[in-house]
Amino acid sequence: MHPERDERDGSRCPDEGGSADGERTFGALPVARGRAFARSWWGQAWLKALEDTALDGEQLRLGRRHARGGAVGAVSVRPGRITAVVQDRDHTRHRSDVLLQQLSAAVWDRFLDMIADRAGHIAALLDRDMPPVLVEDAAAAGIELLPGIGDLEPECGCGAWDHCAHSAALCYQLARLLDQDPFVLLLLRGRGERELLDELQARSAARAVGPADADVAAERSGAGVPAAEAYAARDILPPLPAAPPPVDAPGTPPVLGGGTPPAPGVDVAALEFLIADTAARAQRLLAEALSAWHPDSPPPPVLTPAQDAVRLAAAGPGEVISARLAAGSGREARGLAAAVRAWELGGTAGLAALEEDWTPGPEALARATSKLAAAWEDDEARPRLRATRNRWTVIGGAAQLRYGRDGRWWPYRREGGRWVPAGPATDGPAGALAGLSAEG
Repeated sequence: MHPERDERDGSRCPDEGGSADGERTFGALPVARGRAFARSWWGQAWLKALEDTALDGEQLRLGRRHARGGAVGAVSVRPGRITAVVQDRDHTRHRSDVLLQQLSAAVWDRFLDMIADRAGHIAALLDRDMPPVLVEDAAAAGIELLPGIGDLEPECGCGAWDHCAHSAALCYQLARLLDQDPFVLLLLRGRGERELLDELQARSAARAVGPADADVAAERSGAGVPAAEAYAARDILPPLPAAPPPVDAPGTPPVLGGGTPPAPGVDVAALEFLIADTAARAQRLLAEALSAWHPDSPPPPVLTPAQDAVRLAAAGPGEVISARLAAGSGREARGLAAAVRAWELGGTAGLAALEEDWTPGPEALARATSKLAAAWEDDEARPRLRATRNRWTVIGGAAQLRYGRDGRWWPYRREGGRWVPAGPATDGPAGALAGLSAEG
């Protein structure tokens, strides 16, 4: 629960004085000894704008003391202005205001459209959260939600022309309110919570009518954030969380079998196998992410369903599950066995050598031909090869070389009327055939 009124249902907490949607009044907050004034990153950004603007550090120190000691009275928040009465130690009271420029109607339209295009932003606001990505997306659209240097303009009855202890105390107090509810900042920028959520609901409903807007939203969401803006926001963004600890071994998967029979079509053994595989992959990915060499390693290729079926079959799930993987990937049992062998020898590149039949371009063909010509010094030892696209077959033998797109050579052997992988790839054709020459 927050000390302010929930404006969506009209209820009121006793410590808020009450207002319409265009103005909110918060009762005086209790003494704040021994705590930071801003715990949320957006509250910290608010105070950074104050501290970067104020010319007199002593006034900021006094303002913090006033705020901690409970000298700030009820705080009124309305578009463009916050107001409170601040009491000095001698009990002199001063009305203090801090002004922040409101967003124009056009800017608000862009901001609301941007939020409506992203369900995560709406969910965050409803949870009274303002994640950094929301502010980053707004900045990318040219919308500055958080105040910058010089944006907080003070006005105080004490007559000071710069931030005095009273306006500083008001800003520190508002940081505590911002911690509780980012809608306070949005009200300052010109929109109350009820009005903002009503407009978001209307925009979301309009987007649900036509699918064409979904394509526009997808394009916007992929726009990213300009590097200059991301760098400029470095001081207000929260630090990255600490890395999780390593996990020595994957967890023990649950046993799904029990007294209740599974629903029709549900293979309990297959589900248990997939759960165990997922746990093992998660443990391996975490170990790789925590390794020293991870930042310099390219991301692994994204597997197609047919490739992933081979990866799963390589784990030895048993005859029944292997049969399902073969059928699901469009292979018969022998074809899956050959694919598993190729996977074990070379991963996705090994699978490509097994299943891809391609014609090298002029440059690739010239390199392959040159390597073949230089592979055997003795002409008598050179095998007689017949070329078909990227495959060179030993004439009269049961051996074949397959040239990969990466320039490596894969040895193949003919077994039972089909070509099967016979070893890992090598950089030269002679090495690939070395283990097969007796059969060639």
